[in-house]
Amino acid sequence: MRVSEFDFTLPTELIAQHPAESREQSRLMIVNRADKSLAHTTFAHLPGFLSESDVLVVNNTKVIPARLQGRKQGSGGKVEVFLLREVAERTWDVLLGGKVRTGTQIEFAEGTLTCTVRDKSRDSGKGRVEFDRGDFLKERLHDAGSVPLPPYIKRDDGVLATDDTRYQTVYAEHEGAVAAPTAGLHFSGPLLQEIRDKGVDVIPVTLHVGIGTFQPVKVEYVTEHRIMPELYEISEDAAMRIAAAIKQKKRMIMVGTTSTRLLESVWAQHGKIVAGNDWADIFIYPGFQFQVTQALITNFHLPKSSLLMLVSAFGGMELLRKAYQQAIEHRYRFYSYGDAMFII
Repeated sequence: MRVSEFDFTLPTELIAQHPAESREQSRLMIVNRADKSLAHTTFAHLPGFLSESDVLVVNNTKVIPARLQGRKQGSGGKVEVFLLREVAERTWDVLLGGKVRTGTQIEFAEGTLTCTVRDKSRDSGKGRVEFDRGDFLKERLHDAGSVPLPPYIKRDDGVLATDDTRYQTVYAEHEGAVAAPTAGLHFSGPLLQEIRDKGVDVIPVTLHVGIGTFQPVKVEYVTEHRIMPELYEISEDAAMRIAAAIKQKKRMIMVGTTSTRLLESVWAQHGKIVAGNDWADIFIYPGFQFQVTQALITNFHLPKSSLLMLVSAFGGMELLRKAYQQAIEHRYRFYSYGDAMFII
């Protein structure tokens, strides 16, 4: 299967640069796998497509201010450090923007936070840094860092104060992601309460979304691509509720590709859903046999992306092509701050 089969032309003006005025005002396409039909509504009407026997699995990861603007000690040269993942206490894999070498010390927020470059790739810009101290590091990041908006959000006014809240889900709890689980951005507090009042069980799990979500697929054949593993946590309570729901044959609705990857990865490894902390390491593309996911809420994704491949695996390639074509014709908004689809 060639990566080119997942390509499409998207008018740049359909790439959402700002979120909808309110979360549930975003548009929602209903993609029905049974009869291949497409319907159009708004996210506020999602409860009408749910029943009391449904389960919503949401990713409660919280985006950290992963983009740090610093200066090299001594020369004062500007350096951007983009946090990718924490590999040990005080030590992070990063993307480095600017000329640095191993041993370079970088200051942020007028010297209140510093790190030392411990490793640097010659080609990719990837590296590893060690911060001066680990205690309260994440709190200090809020002073030194900014919201890591995706690279396709290109505004003249840059990152806005509103992004601090709108690029987080309302149920975000556990810090560690460098990108938001964007399907969850459409839920407001009142909408979630309406869903719960209907009897739907909303179960949180945690997958810390990494930069791999934006990683371009540069190979010719899908099977040659690799996705960076992402750290997850499933609590004992969540594991028991999910296992019980599966046993009771309730409809398992994944909110986003991240929740999907997490549960399908755990099932592939254990043959069931178990509690624990580990790395989700699975690449889902057409031909994959889903074991947990029975419906999926997701945004509209980039051409030739691993996320589009996952969604195509679940919805079917031809139906997804039809849905994306209609989304463009109906002027849906695409990507992180864009509209959503519900594949049933």
